[in-house]
Amino acid sequence: MQSAASVNRNQVTIGIVMMTAGVACLCINDAIGKALTEGYPPVQILFLRNVIALPVAVLVALTMGGPAALRSVRPAAHLLRGLLWLLAATMFFTSFLYLGLAEATALIFAMPVFVTAISALVLHEPVGWRRWSAVLVGFAGVLIVVRPGSGTFQTASLLPVATAFVYALLMLSARWVDPRESVWTLMVYLVGAGALLSALAMPFFWVQLRPGDIWLFLGIALFGTTGITLMTQAFRLAPAVVVAPFDYTALLWATLLGYLLWAEIPDLTTYIGAAVIIASGIYIVYRERQADP
Repeated sequence: MQSAASVNRNQVTIGIVMMTAGVACLCINDAIGKALTEGYPPVQILFLRNVIALPVAVLVALTMGGPAALRSVRPAAHLLRGLLWLLAATMFFTSFLYLGLAEATALIFAMPVFVTAISALVLHEPVGWRRWSAVLVGFAGVLIVVRPGSGTFQTASLLPVATAFVYALLMLSARWVDPRESVWTLMVYLVGAGALLSALAMPFFWVQLRPGDIWLFLGIALFGTTGITLMTQAFRLAPAVVVAPFDYTALLWATLLGYLLWAEIPDLTTYIGAAVIIASGIYIVYRERQADP
């Protein structure tokens, strides 16, 4: 018979594996999205991804949480979260038209930095000098990657930065959801709200699908939904301070996929800036688990 400590270690290991696999799935999702942006507007890509993924999300929610997972006390909060998610994903996919996959991914890592800054400045939560220092370091990393004022600066680099900011709002907006609702409810309503809101734009952005691209839309729905589900379950099995840093393996996957599919090779400055952003993000996650802010 396994001891409680042994079971706990097994859960942590499984959580790390699921987090890493989930990140890999989302990177494949992003790579497919980058390929599709060459022929379709981002909002259409997101519409089809959400429509295809919604039945899968409902099935997962029913399996994991039962019929109660499909009921919400505050549907308006989910609608707002869906709007934030759609806005963030649209900006991120638009950035793929101008930036390499690894460069855009590196700037997304600024999300924990924005979460901390918004928590302090807008929500007036206590944030000590250590986390404020990490926020400043994180922003320095963003500046290293973006390089404002240099000859290599691209305005499109601001899109992933804006995406990270809106994603931070999305993460914090989870507090507006009734605490009795499960993560599966959040997942279903996020996908559903994204499908509904993007559908409103389809009369203005729809591009006729090419038959050969249908499998790409199926793939982006599959990998996107699988990635979110695996990462959600990883946080349920292991402490956030353990699994959250594995989110940064996305840079490895993005670099590999960018090289294999588009022969993209980020320069050294991008990696230096990414390392600074990642270090600040890991420290912020660590400090949030300590008693002293």
